[in-house]
Amino acid sequence: MFFSGDPTSRKRVALGGRSSKERDTQKLMEQTRMERDRRLWQRKQNASAIKIQKCFRGRKAAKAERAKVREQFLSRYGSYCQNAERCCFCPDSDYFRQLFFFFNARNAGDFTILVETCRGILNLVRDNDNIVSLFAGVDYSAVLALVDHRVKNLAYICILSLYQNRSHFRQQLLVPDADSVMQATVLLEAVAALIDPKLPWACKAVSYLCQKNVFALFREIVLAERENAKTSSSTGNLSGVEHITGILISHSGQNSCSCPNVDPKFCFSSQMLTVPFLWKNFPSLKGVFSTQGLSQHYIHQMSLCLQNHTNLLPSDISAEYPGYACLLGNILEAAGVTLSQPACPFEMAVDLAAVSTFLLEALPPIKSSSQKAKEDAAMIEEDADSADDIQIVLDKDLERQIITGIDSRFLLQLPCVLLQINVLFGGISAVGDDRSVVAIGAACALLHVTFNTLPLERVMTVLAYRTELVRVLWEFMKNCHDNKRWSSLPEHLSLLPGDSPGWLLPLAVFCPVYKHMLMIVDNEEFYEQERPLSLRDIRSLIVILRQALWQLLWLNPTAPNASAKTTSRENTSKQNPNESIKHRVSIVASELLSQLQDWNNRREFTPPSDFHADGVDDFFISQAVVDGTKANEIMKLAPFLIPFTSRVKIFNSQLVAVKQRHGPHGVFARNRFTIRRDRILEDAYNQMSALSEEDLRGLIRVTFVNELGVEEAGIDGGGIFKDFMENITRAAFDVQYGLFKETVDHLLYPNPGSGLIHEQHLQFFHFLGCLLAKAMFEGVLVDIPFATFFLSKLKQKFNYLNDLPSLDPELYRHLIFLKHYQGDIAGLELYFVIVNNEYGEQTEEELLPGGRNLRVTNENVITFIHLVSNHRLNFQIRQQSSHFLRGFQQLIQKDWIDMFNEHELQLLISGSLESLDVDDLRIHTNYAGGYHKVSNSCN
Repeated sequence: MFFSGDPTSRKRVALGGRSSKERDTQKLMEQTRMERDRRLWQRKQNASAIKIQKCFRGRKAAKAERAKVREQFLSRYGSYCQNAERCCFCPDSDYFRQLFFFFNARNAGDFTILVETCRGILNLVRDNDNIVSLFAGVDYSAVLALVDHRVKNLAYICILSLYQNRSHFRQQLLVPDADSVMQATVLLEAVAALIDPKLPWACKAVSYLCQKNVFALFREIVLAERENAKTSSSTGNLSGVEHITGILISHSGQNSCSCPNVDPKFCFSSQMLTVPFLWKNFPSLKGVFSTQGLSQHYIHQMSLCLQNHTNLLPSDISAEYPGYACLLGNILEAAGVTLSQPACPFEMAVDLAAVSTFLLEALPPIKSSSQKAKEDAAMIEEDADSADDIQIVLDKDLERQIITGIDSRFLLQLPCVLLQINVLFGGISAVGDDRSVVAIGAACALLHVTFNTLPLERVMTVLAYRTELVRVLWEFMKNCHDNKRWSSLPEHLSLLPGDSPGWLLPLAVFCPVYKHMLMIVDNEEFYEQERPLSLRDIRSLIVILRQALWQLLWLNPTAPNASAKTTSRENTSKQNPNESIKHRVSIVASELLSQLQDWNNRREFTPPSDFHADGVDDFFISQAVVDGTKANEIMKLAPFLIPFTSRVKIFNSQLVAVKQRHGPHGVFARNRFTIRRDRILEDAYNQMSALSEEDLRGLIRVTFVNELGVEEAGIDGGGIFKDFMENITRAAFDVQYGLFKETVDHLLYPNPGSGLIHEQHLQFFHFLGCLLAKAMFEGVLVDIPFATFFLSKLKQKFNYLNDLPSLDPELYRHLIFLKHYQGDIAGLELYFVIVNNEYGEQTEEELLPGGRNLRVTNENVITFIHLVSNHRLNFQIRQQSSHFLRGFQQLIQKDWIDMFNEHELQLLISGSLESLDVDDLRIHTNYAGGYHKVSNSCN
């Protein structure tokens, strides 16, 4: 390279990024750090080894020292403490100091020494010796600390010894206190004597035992005999543990107690109340716990833990006995006693409702026997979905305990205590902690969760007919609505976010209870006596329900599938609580409004337009015909929100759409009927029954044959078919044919005895269903006035007592007489049977299994009335209605019919019975061909 004239040398650039010197430095620092960590780890290992050696040598030395003291103790007092005297228990004696030092519960000899020590103490106490002077001598205050230390440690090692030897003394743990020979009984009696509430050290001893988690030890002792305890009767077994537990909880629940707070995880509520069937084995403890002071203390303690979202329960015994379910069962069983006491505190009822609500929310739904039978049958037909889908199944006895706990007495007592405040006559304050709002929130939250968890039959009957719940909830909602201000319910009680609408939870409870009540309310009560709500109040209720539904379904929709009128309680309970309850309210509010509309159709007390939502416009109608839209879902769930004329347009557009889909490909040429006028029913049945569902949708051309066998002249352009439909329906639905009967109002319903007249009567009902559907499909009005309770079957609805007057007014009057009978109904000698009389043939049917031997009483008369109504309105015509419906649904889909109530459905079938509005006809007439409107002067 040539010299450039620059004396400076060029810088050398390392393309590797860093110099080798820097890399060496970094490597050296890393090695140094690793060496330092290694030396530190070595020092820790050495230190740990030294500690282990010292601990081992220390334990070995301590063990030798304990053995030495034990030998001294035995040589002085004997193996069975036969040399121990009264002075051994005095403060100056080293008897207890030595015993506590070497005692080991696993050692059989030590356990015997403890038992004999306790036996000696008990004998001295029974000999009228003062237990205070026995331990403290003359002056307790002078040796207070020493005596307290000895007493509480002696009590604790007695319980600890039983816990550690619970498997060995299993049989003795179930022996009553009376048998004091048993070692376990001696120890339990000694503990009870040492913690007697009258003793000066009782507070300190109880506090020490609670801090030592004695309830957790008792829990394990009781569970050691769980199988025996589950089947044992209440004969005083485990009374030693029961007695001690009663003393402990009585002391802890006193307001004057100065004991430090115990960890809630190891308190009585968390440990003992989660033992399955606790009260069955500890009957007297149930009475102690049920006193207002104690139950209020422990239930309030649990409610505070729930507010803090703290899980305090011990591990579950098994999948069949989850801790929360056992806790709920024991609380509910004791609550009946607590709530029945006079002047039950309002605060305790609120806490009880909150705790029960929380535990019920965690509980898997408990199904009735009929529901279980249906699900079992469904499971046989279907394959198992997935191995991961594991359902929690509670023990049957535990389920029974919970269901029995929420019995009629509990449902009567708790709402009465909660709702004892004057919400009926005073305005509802908007203050969040107002007693009325708290009471409504607690009661509604508990009942809502109860509806989702327990079988509804008994619960609804009690709430509807034996409480004032409907009236109280209505007054609350009415005041809030009138004041245009809904109070937010407390979040910790309602299990809903604080911004949830105040009407949401009350409606979730009010709607199903009031709906259940309307099933058995008679017409005189509803219209004349205006019970349980006045007609004016019902009009206000309709407005509230309509506005709530419109907000939930259209303005602020949350339900993913609002069209599902019945929803799985298991699925909804797993959803977000706020979304779940909104979906539930949309269903129950829709069902109640539909039921109120039925009452309004029977006897109008409010304009039909009161059921229509204000926001229904042309855009809504256009969306309602499109599947999957919000409007379409609303029309499926709450069609009454849409005016009748709009729904008719939607119905006709759906028919047109179906006809257009099948029109170009129809096989109209094959659908030609030749009908003899004198055999119109038989010929129509034979020819229409041969058609497929596809053929039924096409046009049918009819040729009539007269009595002489000659075809009548004419081309069927629609008029002959209409004439055919009018004639065939008139013949088929004629009561003389025997398939249908008339009510006193000349309305048609299936003849329960049709099988006695026609052998193939069910096939004829299927044919008649097709016939009526074809008339509606083609827009042909037929003059067939059906009974309302039969039209309900086209909607697959259930009929109730208020539908009975149209069928059998005399039977209805008799049932109403029974319902309001003031005397002893048992004296009327009625049984759960009913006599059918069809064409002179009498048959007797049981309304319930064993009904011939089940007498009607004042307690079950409502059930009897319901069953009689069900038999006449539903059961007797079930086969005829089912086959008629199958034929009807071949052409008319269920979704189309569900858009209309029974009164509107009759209008679709037969048209309006109202007279022609001449003025309206004159206004809308178009004149042509020389005709013109006549002036008023010419009239």
